[in-house]
Amino acid sequence: MLPPPSTGTPGGPGGPGGPPGPGGGYGYPQPGATQAPPGYQQQQQPLSWSITIGPDREYFMAMMQRSGPEAAGLNLPAYSPEQQRPLTGNQITIGRRRHSTGESPDIDLAVPPEDPGVSHQHAVLVQQPDGSWAVVDQNSTNGTTVNGAEEPIQPFVPVPLQDGDRVHVGAWTTITIRRG
Repeated sequence: MLPPPSTGTPGGPGGPGGPPGPGGGYGYPQPGATQAPPGYQQQQQPLSWSITIGPDREYFMAMMQRSGPEAAGLNLPAYSPEQQRPLTGNQITIGRRRHSTGESPDIDLAVPPEDPGVSHQHAVLVQQPDGSWAVVDQNSTNGTTVNGAEEPIQPFVPVPLQDGDRVHVGAWTTITIRRG
């Protein structure tokens, strides 16, 4: 008959008289430690994402240079505090409230100072299966750009977003996405 397998050599890590080995002392887990059953995979915590919404002078100036005479009367708001909010749920709608129907998007850019370049149903932030986010333009009148690009993204095509990406809508609104 063979002796039971040893958890360490005498005087060595995990063995009697030696220093504790990995996971505890002398072949036993540390007090309060838990061990997962074989085959168990720990669930990863979902990544938390947030956005910052606010006016963007650089984006506004670029829009003014590309716009026609109809934009001549637009001015960047003198005061418009940034808003921060967590991204929760599977999708976040971006647009302006319809006063006639009371329909209101999750991110309502009709609140003063209203961004007149934002469509009622401008864009949607959509959570991806891996927990990241993408932006989808909803065929808005003035388009949606990402990270200062000159050309708007294609309507109804999800564009994946990374930590720090900036989504530009309307005449001056920038939505910055952050992970963590």
